[in-house]
Amino acid sequence: MAKFKKHQGKFGTAPVFFTAISTILGAIMFLRFGYAVGHTGFLGTLGIIFLAHLVTIPTGFAIAEIATNQRVRGGGEYYIISRSFGINVGAAIGLALYLSQAISVAFYLIAFAEAFKPVLEWLNQTYGLHITDMRVISVPAVLLLSLLMLLKGANLGMSALYVVVSVLAVSLLSFFLGAPTEAAQNMVFHLNAKVQNHDSFFTVFAIVFPAFTGMTAGVGLSGDLRNPGKSIPIGTLSATVSGMIIYIFIAWKLAVSATPEELSSIQLIMAKISIWPPIIPIGLAAATISSAIGSILVAPRTLQALAADKVLPSLHLNRWLAAGKGKNNEPFHATLVTGSIALVIVLLGNVDSVARIISMFFMVTYGAICLISFLQHFAADPAYRPTFHSRWYISLLGFVLTLFLMFKMDPLFAFLALAVMTIIYYSITSTRNEREGLSKIFQGVIFQISRNLQIFLQKVEKDFDSWRPSVICISRDFFKRPAAFDLLAWVAHRSGFGTYIHLIDGYLSKETNQKAREELNRIIKIAEVSKSNVYVDTMISPSFTSAVAQAIQLPSVSGKEINTILFEFFRDHEEGLQEILDNVSLVKAIEYDLCILSTSERGFGVHANIHIWLGPGDLINTSLMILLGYVIMGHPIWKHATMKITAVIPEPEMAKYQDRLIKMIKDGRLPVSPHNIELLEQKPEVSMKEIINLRSQDDDLIMIGLRYEQLKQLGPEVFRGYDQVGNILFVHAAREQKLDNDD
Repeated sequence: MAKFKKHQGKFGTAPVFFTAISTILGAIMFLRFGYAVGHTGFLGTLGIIFLAHLVTIPTGFAIAEIATNQRVRGGGEYYIISRSFGINVGAAIGLALYLSQAISVAFYLIAFAEAFKPVLEWLNQTYGLHITDMRVISVPAVLLLSLLMLLKGANLGMSALYVVVSVLAVSLLSFFLGAPTEAAQNMVFHLNAKVQNHDSFFTVFAIVFPAFTGMTAGVGLSGDLRNPGKSIPIGTLSATVSGMIIYIFIAWKLAVSATPEELSSIQLIMAKISIWPPIIPIGLAAATISSAIGSILVAPRTLQALAADKVLPSLHLNRWLAAGKGKNNEPFHATLVTGSIALVIVLLGNVDSVARIISMFFMVTYGAICLISFLQHFAADPAYRPTFHSRWYISLLGFVLTLFLMFKMDPLFAFLALAVMTIIYYSITSTRNEREGLSKIFQGVIFQISRNLQIFLQKVEKDFDSWRPSVICISRDFFKRPAAFDLLAWVAHRSGFGTYIHLIDGYLSKETNQKAREELNRIIKIAEVSKSNVYVDTMISPSFTSAVAQAIQLPSVSGKEINTILFEFFRDHEEGLQEILDNVSLVKAIEYDLCILSTSERGFGVHANIHIWLGPGDLINTSLMILLGYVIMGHPIWKHATMKITAVIPEPEMAKYQDRLIKMIKDGRLPVSPHNIELLEQKPEVSMKEIINLRSQDDDLIMIGLRYEQLKQLGPEVFRGYDQVGNILFVHAAREQKLDNDD
């Protein structure tokens, strides 16, 4: 990755403040704020100011908070967003932010040219010229400003910034000291005076909102600051609050100094009020050129930071744009590109539509910054330790209002802005798979939600009678036979929860721990490809018994207590069977349901049917087997499967047993047709194993009831003799499960 040259920033807090305040007090203040007062009245304008600052102040707080938690390097807002949301999301917002900043240079310079209208009118009248195209001013202004930035960089930018801010201050002072217009001399001031047929509140809001969007401009200088963690919070917040106060006084001065009709119709109404009218066009020129300087200082640094993170499609282009010049790492090439974009926009002449989407991109940026702050509060990450603290509800308010105002201002451009960034995000994600994406945004949030839900579930667990499988499987054979993992994945797909413990034989050491990490990563990748909902982990243990003892005491990450344990062995060689039998008494002692999967070369076949076999002593196991069958059939791979139930019982009990089965299935609303329930008479000369081998040769999963008495008497023989069928799941229920929710 291309890196910025390490250098000590030379600027303090003042450049952050002046860059932000000069952008806030810009073209809109001179050209359109009178229109706002004329169409909404003084009270309505106050509403616009306060509503806008309900977005900008939370954003300022969020920036201050984030800036005091991490060193904000070159790229300003982009750096904050990308290091909080990940490169993919940060790049999507960052590219849109850069285009907004670059086009803003052109927007401000077109407004700058408007300040020279009186000069051009005088030239036209005096010398008989016919110059009406304001590009004669704006195009040379773009070229000159770009050239100065390329030659002198931020040093000249700061020097010029101080000059224009001084001129801006003088123009405002002249305005505030001015007298009312002639028409307003005898006017009675009304708080809500406005023109007839006035524009709606949100129409006016959309036009003047860009006046308040400069509060983050100083953040773009982060790479050139000695102490960004101090300068960004103080400079940004002081500029935001100062701008709000100045706008309130401007609105009051306009309301008491001119009639609503004058405010609405005269674009430079401030000149008619000022004690020296020429200072207002000069102030407009100063405000717009200062905003342009602020934008052309910030935009190239955003582009330079984007290129340093290699988010552009060309490696050569990334290197070229990331390269800095001089000891201060001035973004020479990025400035050249920014100036070229601004020149193209100026030559097009009309940026009204572009200006609308610029506002949207800035709003998205503000919303993203507020969302970062809110999520960090919610996630409670110990690494998030800002020295300046906002409040989560302030950040949430900023985020919600940002979205609300975007769609109130212009729904079409709001959708367009979000669509453009979505396209950029997926384009970057498709070519930069190693980068962090949306998962980073909610990682801490998901942790908090999961933690709280687990605690909640643990507290209320005793109050629920309904059963759902929470199964833990212990096996060392994942890479040999994934059958147990597959079964667990089917159980955990929708209605249950599965934990798969991969056993590694040995004692805990540096070597075995490293092996456990490597194998866990392999299993996670395989589980991700299979799209399973199984939680996987590894365990190092010197024996299977100690592993079982540890595993059954583990708290379930689902928040529900584990209620079922799953073992698996390979039928052809009875691999691991004796180990399983040696630990059955341990499972019995803790009253877990027990499932033992006997796997074969055939596997699970084509996933077309599940056959449950019931014997005379399987009364307690019946409901658990039916429930497990139902849960497994909830997985897409089994969605076309059918469930069959066959009971082998003595002839006198057949009618009673059948009625009980049908009632159980009907009350439990289970997808088992009565036609798929079959009762066979138990005959002494024919064993149940023979019947199963004969009638279940084509079944894909067989379930057979298991009783501890059988295991105690017969041991491994319980599992032998099923040579003609596929995989078998032996099921023992610690207690009978209810199939319905009625009391």
